[in-house]
Amino acid sequence: MTLRTFALVFFSLTFFNSNAQSKEVTSYSYKKGEILDIMLLTMVSDSKEKFDTYKKTIYPVGYEYSYRPQNGFSISKLTLGTHLPSNLIFGKWENKQKREAFLANISKRVPDFHKQRRELFPYFDLTYYEMQKDVSFSINKKKYNVVTSFWEDNSNEFNKFISNWEEKIKKAGGKIVLQLNKGNSPTGYVYNPDKFYIIEWKNQSVFEAFAVAHSMTSYDDLKNVHQFKID
Repeated sequence: MTLRTFALVFFSLTFFNSNAQSKEVTSYSYKKGEILDIMLLTMVSDSKEKFDTYKKTIYPVGYEYSYRPQNGFSISKLTLGTHLPSNLIFGKWENKQKREAFLANISKRVPDFHKQRRELFPYFDLTYYEMQKDVSFSINKKKYNVVTSFWEDNSNEFNKFISNWEEKIKKAGGKIVLQLNKGNSPTGYVYNPDKFYIIEWKNQSVFEAFAVAHSMTSYDDLKNVHQFKID
């Protein structure tokens, strides 16, 4: 695993605080050119001391290179796929250049960076996106919010599937909160779907009725799908 890989992964991370998460609606805003990180992680149970050290030694370096914390969510239920991380975390960087400047300098500033990350996070996946336009979205915790990631098998059929799937969601009362594509994942932390969605549903029963009526397992043009509920 290279230094660049470890450094790129780390500063996608931020942990939500209890005050921010007590709000019913959490809003996000990214300007064109900014970097949006989406990370799936699980932290070790005895994390307090390790995470305190992590924050004191590594966070200040990230702040110098424009990193800004964003609120995240716990993951409560796996609906499709084979792995269930504990948290979905959002991150923000001012631009790609500053992100890469952090990568070039983190090991000089924090020599045990690799060791700290390995000991704190046994599960760690990352996809990062450069915003092609201004993007704003909100997640309402009173609703039933589902994250779905797709990997395509056949591009022509996949595009048809996506178009039809989005239309069916809208007809069933679902709301597309966020849709992302053309992301990147560093080596060793590959979670790079062709399409990433956050869908808001009125409640669990409405979502489950849609999932039964439009089962993902019936689409041969999907190479893989991963889906879970966020709280």
